[in-house]
Amino acid sequence: MTCELCEASRLTEWFYEDDICWIAECEACCVPMVVWRVHDAAPDQEAKAHMHARLAAVVGEFFEYEHYVDDNMRQIPEHYHAHARSRAGWFGQPVPRKAR
Repeated sequence: MTCELCEASRLTEWFYEDDICWIAECEACCVPMVVWRVHDAAPDQEAKAHMHARLAAVVGEFFEYEHYVDDNMRQIPEHYHAHARSRAGWFGQPVPRKAR
């Protein structure tokens, strides 16, 4: 069975990538999502801190909302990923973006 997060298909807008993670808009809930490049559900604290910092930077650069990190991996529990959810709601709808 293949893991769709390991495939890293560019189905939505990508905001960032490095050797540790990539960040794209989640196709299911329309918020930025960070994905660990390792197929494992439990990154060490250093990797997790790196990913959460990059996710916060993406929210700060591209969006206009206060976020919290939701790393409850509901649909793909075997591969670490986390969403930058809005504290104000908007679940499943696009979050406010900065004008470009």
